[in-house]
Amino acid sequence: MQATRKSLVFLGSKPIGYACLEYLLHERHSLNVEVAGILTQARTEFGLSHDLTGLAVAAGIPVISSLDELPPCDFIYSVQYHRILKQQHINKGRVIAVNLHMAPLPEYRGSNQFSFAIIDGKHEFGTTIHRIDTGIDHGDILFERRFPIPDDCWIEDLYQLTYDASLALFKESLPKVLSGDYMLTPQSALIENRGTSLHFRKEISALKQIDLSWSEDKISRHIRATSMPGFEPPYTILGDKKIYFSSKQ
Repeated sequence: MQATRKSLVFLGSKPIGYACLEYLLHERHSLNVEVAGILTQARTEFGLSHDLTGLAVAAGIPVISSLDELPPCDFIYSVQYHRILKQQHINKGRVIAVNLHMAPLPEYRGSNQFSFAIIDGKHEFGTTIHRIDTGIDHGDILFERRFPIPDDCWIEDLYQLTYDASLALFKESLPKVLSGDYMLTPQSALIENRGTSLHFRKEISALKQIDLSWSEDKISRHIRATSMPGFEPPYTILGDKKIYFSSKQ
């Protein structure tokens, strides 16, 4: 007798959210899971080829307009969703609500994780699937994948390495999330060895402003950490002029 089909609501945006949703929809029948709805945010800075709404509509999946309209389901799966869930939203997932965070935890919670890892001179990075609670990237860890940061790494390269690792982790762990084949590791048990930090989107503006009195190494790290194509580049102020630094060639 076939097992009862489980239901999942997907929250996500950006290219990684699109890629994960695309994989989920392709594999939903083999995984015996019903995608009961998606909730997303339009992001034009990544072009028009990562339209999660269009992907869902083409597959006949309901598009939800707000967190307050989340239907009861077995699983909530978030990939780069921009809002913090309240407990009333988390409770809609009867089994578990999880988030794919494109950074190692508990070291880099919140935003701008790629930039801070380069500025901090880290040699290792990663991606993490963790349980959602009412904190920011705070819940117990289910799965993670880590990798070395290349020497003199630029932010777009670290982003791509993390994107690839994140998609691979999503694919390999999805059946285990659905079957309950995982152990929960509290982040509090890892902080002593790994450290922790929490960063916010608004911090990126200050990171882009270069002080020419800094050491050559610090200037290099800030330039490499904030030269993301499609966004304002790093700069310095000379007199009343803003002078931009060009990215790598």
